[in-house]
Formats: sequence, C-alpha cells, structure tokens
Amino acid sequence: MTGALSTLVSLLLKLGVGLLVLNEVRGFVLAAPVLYAMYEAGGTIMALWIGFCSLAGIGISVVLPVIAARKIQKRFDRWRARLAIA
Repeated sequence: MTGALSTLVSLLLKLGVGLLVLNEVRGFVLAAPVLYAMYEAGGTIMALWIGFCSLAGIGISVVLPVIAARKIQKRFDRWRARLAIA
C-alpha cells in the first residue's frame, strides 16, 4: 500500500515541477511588455515605479510556488522516512 501511495505522490510532485516550469515561462512572457512599456515611457519615475510593482507581482507569483513545492517535498520526505522506520 505504501509503495503505491509513494508512487502516486512521486508522480504528483513531478507533475507539479512541470507546472512550475510553465509558471516560470509565463513570468518571462508577462515581464516583456512591462519592460518595453518602461522603455517607451522614457524612464520617468512613475513608469519605473509602476514597472517595478508589476515585475514584483510577477516575481512573487513565480517564486512562491517554488518555495511551497520545496516545503511540501521536505514534509513528504520526513513522512516517508517515518513510515520506513515504523
């Protein structure tokens, strides 16, 4: 039973990693128009601030899932180690 559960969780984690890669690509695609608009605005303080806020929001939406995946992986590894001991 634990072998099947371990395989299922492993497949779900691999799927999650694939989705994280797609999320990274999405972040780059979203950042390009922001950088172009900042360039076209001539580098005014307001354009730079709005661009910074937009890029920070994109960065957070890309980085937070990576951090969450690492925490989930650590918890899963500890849980699997506990099952192996018992």
